[in-house]
Amino acid sequence: MWLSDFQVVLPDGVLPQGSVRLEDGHIADIVDRPVADAEFHGDGMLLVPGLVDLHGDMIEREVEPRPGAGFPMDMAVIELDKRLASAGVTTAFLAVSFSDGIGKGHVRSEVRAREIIHTVVRLNDATLTDMHVHARFEVNNERAAPVLYDLIAEHAVDLVSLTDHTPGQGQYRDIENYVRFVAKWRGMDHAEVEAMTRQRLEERAARPQTWDIVREVTELAHKKGLPIASHDDDTVEKVDLMQSLGATISEFPVTLEAAQEARRRTMVTVMGAPNALRGQSNTGNLGAREAISAGVLDALAADYHPGAMLRAALTVADLKMLPLHQAIALVTDAPAKAVGLNDRGAIAVGRRADLAMVEQQPIPRVRATLNRGQFSHAEVRAASAAPRHRRGNEANRADAHPSGSDTNRVPA
Repeated sequence: MWLSDFQVVLPDGVLPQGSVRLEDGHIADIVDRPVADAEFHGDGMLLVPGLVDLHGDMIEREVEPRPGAGFPMDMAVIELDKRLASAGVTTAFLAVSFSDGIGKGHVRSEVRAREIIHTVVRLNDATLTDMHVHARFEVNNERAAPVLYDLIAEHAVDLVSLTDHTPGQGQYRDIENYVRFVAKWRGMDHAEVEAMTRQRLEERAARPQTWDIVREVTELAHKKGLPIASHDDDTVEKVDLMQSLGATISEFPVTLEAAQEARRRTMVTVMGAPNALRGQSNTGNLGAREAISAGVLDALAADYHPGAMLRAALTVADLKMLPLHQAIALVTDAPAKAVGLNDRGAIAVGRRADLAMVEQQPIPRVRATLNRGQFSHAEVRAASAAPRHRRGNEANRADAHPSGSDTNRVPA
């Protein structure tokens, strides 16, 4: 199947009127011209690799969209799956937390985390998106270790990250910022949050962090060939510790110093796409644009909003911070390589036919997504209502049905 007349984003540049042939779920050929008898014509839309998300926190919100309002887990996975596909995501690592001191019924308890992970694994063959499990291991939660042992042994986990959300360090190194953020997020009284925070700090001081259990978890993950990521690195010493535990990815470094050190040690640095899109960190830490300008950012992740990934990459290109192909690589090739998925992430012969067709005007929008050459998302409208997108001064219309049976235009 030929996809013709797209702005094809390649690893080293953009073909202004390129075409791509798909065969058996892979990219079989790329040419720098339109193909007249192609099954689908893009009329100048962007064709980018399918997005690869290493850290998306959305599954927990789908399971429990409001406190105490739990939904069936299979429904949560399927609904998130559709949301990911419509955002151009073809590979997603769903972040699941194991938090200390949380009751059995809470969405981040060890029991619920196990249930979520088992549901993702069970449904993965039926999903539109290639889903993986990103286990977020809170390093001060000793009870989570046995659960993780089981899940890793079952091959139910694909990425392990080491997190520590204790205030006074990491993401929340500024305690006053932490108190303000939590009070606003949870709708709590500022003084109440401040008292809770002081109590947590006192408990942490009375029980210093030990790393033996963390080392056991990371050693098991390493034996199983799983990538390990650190989370919220804020100092050179923290980066050194995380690398000694086997981390090869530094997620969301909160200071430029930490990001620079991670890069110096050849760790892959990942930050949030919402941060890059909005132009600032939600908690007042290192900005993704600042990291890009300093040359220390490798990849962007959805964090809490999959729609931010593509839009952030396009914004980075629009701001002339990076050429378009390098900006797109932040959400495609770089994250894929970081976890050893070298069969995807780029439009190149032999790679998986994971692709997204993107209309840029008037608003960037994913019009269709393909996973292994099959449509996982396609927007279809009647020809009379089809939006028009432009290449230069020429208006073009895309009014295809994804079956391609009666027309040769990309779904719109």
